Amino acid sequence: MTASHVTTAPRGRTGRRRGLAWLRGAAIAVVTLIFVLPVVWMFAAAFKTNVQVTDPRVGLWFSPTLENFRNIVEAGQILRSMGNSLLVGVVSTVLSAVIAVPAAWAVGRFRMHRTGSLILVARIVPAISLLVPWYYLFAQIGLVGSYTVLILSQMFVSVPLITWIMISFFAGLPVELEEAGRTDGLSAFGAFWRITLPLAAPGTATASLLAFVFSWNNFMFALVFADDRTQTVPVALFNFISYASTDWGGLMAAATLITVPVVVAAVVGQKYLVAGLTSGASKG
Repeated sequence: MTASHVTTAPRGRTGRRRGLAWLRGAAIAVVTLIFVLPVVWMFAAAFKTNVQVTDPRVGLWFSPTLENFRNIVEAGQILRSMGNSLLVGVVSTVLSAVIAVPAAWAVGRFRMHRTGSLILVARIVPAISLLVPWYYLFAQIGLVGSYTVLILSQMFVSVPLITWIMISFFAGLPVELEEAGRTDGLSAFGAFWRITLPLAAPGTATASLLAFVFSWNNFMFALVFADDRTQTVPVALFNFISYASTDWGGLMAAATLITVPVVVAAVVGQKYLVAGLTSGASKG
């Protein structure tokens, strides 16, 4: 083999690696632009008048105004709806985690495959198919329009979601740790409470954050079960759209406001979110 062949092969591989790196970078840039551009447009439109929003000649260079934010704050409905969404989201997520995390531990640790399949079925059943019987049932006991019915309906989705995420997480934790605790005199639940649950904190935070985001964004349950007093932010946004016209400036300002809590929650829980997703993806 000549020296030219020896030196050319590594250069060829290096060139292919660089080409793949540039291709990955371009693909990431395109995907990022597709997802970020609507958010940038929404944020910019929140500071425009309705005329500027509907004028295609007005881009990102314009004289911003706070009139849209002032109007929705003075009206008070969006702030009350944000409070309702926060209440329903936090309570339903906490109650769902209290139920789902021990259930996921039991299913994952004791290999309850049939129970896991039932949980998956409950996860994939369309919630819209249950709205009519739910509404009839809750109307008969006088819960329609209350926070209770919103929390219970959100838990129907949150409990299977958290359980399904945590099953694989618990299955990936070493069982030897619990066995060592049992040797030291702990019960099965005591080993779970003192040893396994602290190790599962990243996964629990990940699943709870996803459940909260779903609750915050859910429109269907709130539209059917809530009233003017308990309506949540997706329904409040829907009120900006009427048959005759749409308040685009107010709609974009309200959408910007309701995005802030979710973004803050994601940023604060980013460490646990990444750790939970990566830990749940591997076993052993």
